[in-house]
Amino acid sequence: MGSTSDLAVMEAAAKFLNDMQIPFEINALSAHRTPERVESFAKNAHQRGVRVIIAAAGMAAHLPGVIAAMTTLPVIGVPIKASLEGLDALLAIVQMPPGIPVATVGINGAQNAAILAAEILAISDPLLHQKMVLFKEDLKKKIIKANEELAGVKFEYRVG
Repeated sequence: MGSTSDLAVMEAAAKFLNDMQIPFEINALSAHRTPERVESFAKNAHQRGVRVIIAAAGMAAHLPGVIAAMTTLPVIGVPIKASLEGLDALLAIVQMPPGIPVATVGINGAQNAAILAAEILAISDPLLHQKMVLFKEDLKKKIIKANEELAGVKFEYRVG
């Protein structure tokens, strides 16, 4: 993430990865204040066993693109709502030049970034694939249960 102030958002990704028992690391790396560290991280990530990178940034939001420019690993960008309701970060991350893709989730969408990373990793990991199948089934069950609970909510003019 671009700053430790992004941790409040990125905790959702960390929690999901932790729940799925996927090893991960958390770093505060600034494309503007610590560019040498960003370069070292990006260029050495694959050799350290990293397979997918989730990069979060707000405002100018250059971190995901800078990392993507320096690695062949998939990079998932999380725009952080820091100014302009997060639209500046969203546009900065999603509008990458040809050859430097960054998969981008919604503003403050850290959990979706972690889910996408897990789905990428699950392609070559049958155990993780099964965990993801169960996760998606659980999502369905939650909606079915919510609808059952809604059926008990009574209003005078409610139909059905």
